[in-house]
Amino acid sequence: MVKPILLSLVINLLYCFSFGQTPIRFDGSVVDNKNKPVIGARVLLKSLNKADVSNAQGDFSIDDLTQNTFVIEISCVGYETLIQRIELTENKKYIFQLEAALVKLDGVVVEGNYVELKKEKTSLNIEIVNDDYLRQNLGGSLMKSLERLPGLSTIDIGSGQSKPVIRGLGFNRVVVVENSIKHEAQQWGADHGLEIDQYAIDRIEIIKGPASLMYGSDAIGGIIDLKNKTVPKENTFGGSVDLSGKTNNDFIGSSVSFFARKKDFFATVRATILDYGDYRVPTDRVAIYSYYVPLHNNQLRNTAGNEQNLHTSFGLIKDRFKSTFYISNVHTKYGFFANAHGLEPRNVDRSVHDQSNRDILYPYQEVNHFKVINKSMYNSKNWKFESDLGYQRNYREEWSQYAPHGYMPAVFPKSLDFNPELERQFEKDIYSVNAKLFYNASDKTQVSTGINAEYKENNIGGRGFIIPAFQHLNLGSFLVAKYNYSKKSLFQAGIRYDHGNVNVSSYNDWFVSPNYENGDTTQVYLKRADDISRNFSNLSWSIGYNFNPDNWTYKFNLGKSFRMPIAKELAASGVNYHRFSYEVGNAGLSPEVSYQLDAGVEYHAMKFAVGVSPFLNYFSNYIYLNPTSRYDRLYGFGNQVFEYTESEILRYGGELHAHYEASKQLRFGFIGEYVYTEQLSGPKKGYTLPFAPPASAILNVKYQKPYFKFVTNAYLSLDYKFTADQNNIVPPEVTTDGYQVFNFSLGGDLVMHNQKISIAMQVQNLLNSKYFNHTSYYRLINVPEAGRNFIINISIPFMGNLKHN
Repeated sequence: MVKPILLSLVINLLYCFSFGQTPIRFDGSVVDNKNKPVIGARVLLKSLNKADVSNAQGDFSIDDLTQNTFVIEISCVGYETLIQRIELTENKKYIFQLEAALVKLDGVVVEGNYVELKKEKTSLNIEIVNDDYLRQNLGGSLMKSLERLPGLSTIDIGSGQSKPVIRGLGFNRVVVVENSIKHEAQQWGADHGLEIDQYAIDRIEIIKGPASLMYGSDAIGGIIDLKNKTVPKENTFGGSVDLSGKTNNDFIGSSVSFFARKKDFFATVRATILDYGDYRVPTDRVAIYSYYVPLHNNQLRNTAGNEQNLHTSFGLIKDRFKSTFYISNVHTKYGFFANAHGLEPRNVDRSVHDQSNRDILYPYQEVNHFKVINKSMYNSKNWKFESDLGYQRNYREEWSQYAPHGYMPAVFPKSLDFNPELERQFEKDIYSVNAKLFYNASDKTQVSTGINAEYKENNIGGRGFIIPAFQHLNLGSFLVAKYNYSKKSLFQAGIRYDHGNVNVSSYNDWFVSPNYENGDTTQVYLKRADDISRNFSNLSWSIGYNFNPDNWTYKFNLGKSFRMPIAKELAASGVNYHRFSYEVGNAGLSPEVSYQLDAGVEYHAMKFAVGVSPFLNYFSNYIYLNPTSRYDRLYGFGNQVFEYTESEILRYGGELHAHYEASKQLRFGFIGEYVYTEQLSGPKKGYTLPFAPPASAILNVKYQKPYFKFVTNAYLSLDYKFTADQNNIVPPEVTTDGYQVFNFSLGGDLVMHNQKISIAMQVQNLLNSKYFNHTSYYRLINVPEAGRNFIINISIPFMGNLKHN
C-alpha cells in the first residue's frame, strides 16, 4: 500500500517540477457585455505581480509563468473590476467579460468607453482628455498643456499665461466652462491669461466649432469644458500630493489635495503653490523694432511670477438628488517683459532687473479670481433637472513706473485719489444662472431645454485708460432634441434665442489737454468715451446627424450662431502699451453672425485608425482691430491707430489624425491641422485675420509596456512637430518662418511599500531650437519661443476606507 502512494507522490512531484521548469504563457481577451473589445484593461496576476494591458483588439499576453494557478484581477475605467481564480490549461485562450459600471448617484449613468460614447452622442467635433494626459503634457499653463490637441493653439504671454485659440478663433469667441459656469475675467486683453488651476482639473472636453446653443453667444468658436475631480466613493478618504519642476524658468510647484465621503456627504480641499523665474530663450538678444535688447543669461527679464490657489467643494448625495458647492480662489502675480512694455524699450535699468531672475519688478500685473458655484441635480425616471448658480469676482491691477505721456503732467498731482504707479485697474463682478431640463420622451427621443442668465459689471481705475466701465446683461433660452433612428444613427437639432444689453459709462481724462477751436486754445478734460446703451438679440440654430456603422463614424453639423460686441469693441480709446498701438472702439458695430458646416469621418480597424474633420465657416460681419494710416498725437509719441471694424470672412480647414499599432507596445501617430482665412470685404479685403495659426503637424512614436521591472504602465514618447511658414498675414504682423521641434517624454508608476507613485518627465524643445510662434503675444517684437525645458511631475495618490456607522 505504501509503494503505490510513494510512487504517486514521486510522479506528481516530477510533473510539477517539469511544469515549473518550462515557462508558460497566459493569453486572453477582455470584452464588454456586447462582446466588443475593451481597450486599456489592466490584467494583473496578483500573487506574481505581473501585468499586461489589453490592446485595440482586447488581447493581452503574459509570458514566463512558472505556475498555473493564480488569482487574476482585471480593471478598466468605467467597468466593474473582475477578480477570479483560474487554473491554466495549455493551448487555451481565455475570454473575460467586464460589466459596465453604472453610477446613478448623481442621476447620470457613467459607462465604460466614455470617450467613444460621448463622441457617438454628438454631431459636433469633440476632443476629450483626462488628468493622465495633463500630467504627461504639463505646460506652463492649462491651455498650454492642451496645445498638442488637433485644432487647438494658444496665444502665449510669457511662460505662465496663455489664451486658448480653436481653429484660429480666440478671445471672446471661445468659452471656458468650469463646473458648468462660464469662466469670466478680462478675456478681451491679449496679455490676460486664464485664472485656472490645472492641478484641480480631472477631465477636459473641447468642442471645436459653434456651441452656442447650450452656452450662449460667446461660444461662436468653441467650448473648453473643465471638469473637476469626481465624487469620491462612499465611506472613503484620500487625496494626492503633486510636485512639479521645470529647468527653463526654475519652476517649482506643489499641489496637495484631500477628500472624504461619509455616506451621503462629501468634501474636498486642494491647495496649490507655484513659483517661477524669468524664462530663457535660445538667443542672447532680441530685436524690438529697430533696437536690439541684450539678454542676461538668455533670460527675458522680469517674466518671473508666482501663483497661490485654494479650492474646496462639499455636497450632499441622495438617490435622486445631488447638490455640490465649489469655492475657489486663484491669485497670480507675474511680470511683463521689461523691454516690451511702454513707449521706450531703451529706458530699462538692466543692472536692477538682472540682479535676480526671480524678483518681480515694474511692470507687472496682479490678479485675484474668486469663484463660488452651486451645482444641483434632481432626476426622476424619465427626466432630470439641473441648476447652476455662480458668482465670480475678478480683480486685476497693472503696475508700472509713472511716466508722463502726451499731455500728462510731469509730476503726478497729489490731489488725485489713486496711486500714480497704478497703470490700470479692473474690478469685475459676475452673476450666473443656468437651468436645464432633460426629458426622455421615448427610448429613441431625448429633449433638453433651458435658460441662461448672466450679469457682468466692470469698474475701472488707475492712470491709464483703454476701456470704460460697463454693465452687460445676457439672457438666453434653448431647445435641443435628439432622435435615435437606430443604435447606429442619431439626428440632432436645436434652436436658441439670445438677448443682451450693454451699458457703457462715459469717461474723461484726469488731466487737461489743449483743445483748438475757432482759433482759440482752451484746456479741457478730454472725453474718451460716451455713455452708450446697446441692445442685441438673435436667433441661432443647429442641425446635425451621426452615423456609426461598425468601424466607421460619420458626422455632419450645420448651424448659425452669433456673438454680441463687447464693451472694448464698442468704446475702447487708449494706448495698448504692450503692442505700441492706440485702439479705438466703434459704437455702431453689429453683432457677429456666423454660419458653419462641420463634418467628420473616422475609421477604426484592429490596429489602425484614421479620421478627418473638415469645416467651412462664413462670417457676415466679423469684428477685429484694423490698423489705419493715422497716428495718435495726444497720448504718446505717434502710436499707430487701430480701429474696430467689420468684415465679411470666409474660413475653412480641418484636422487629420491617424495611428497605427505596430505591436502591443509600439504605436505610431499623426496629427495635422490647417486653417485658411480671407477677408471678403472692408479695408483689408484679401488679407487674413490677426493671429492666424499656420499649418502644422505632429509625428509621434510611443512605446508602452505595462510591466517593466519595478515600473508599471511605463511609456516612452517622441513628438516631431513641424510647422509651415506663415506668409498669409495682416499688417502690422510680419511673416513667420516655419520650424521643426522635438519633444520627448517618459514615465510610469512605481510601487514602494504598497504606495503608488506616478512620474511623468518631459524634455520640451529637445534640440534647443530657436523659432518663432506666429500666435505668440511677443511675436510682434521678435521674441523667440522658450528654449530647452526639462519637466518632471510626481503624483503620489493615497486612499483609505472610513469605518461604517
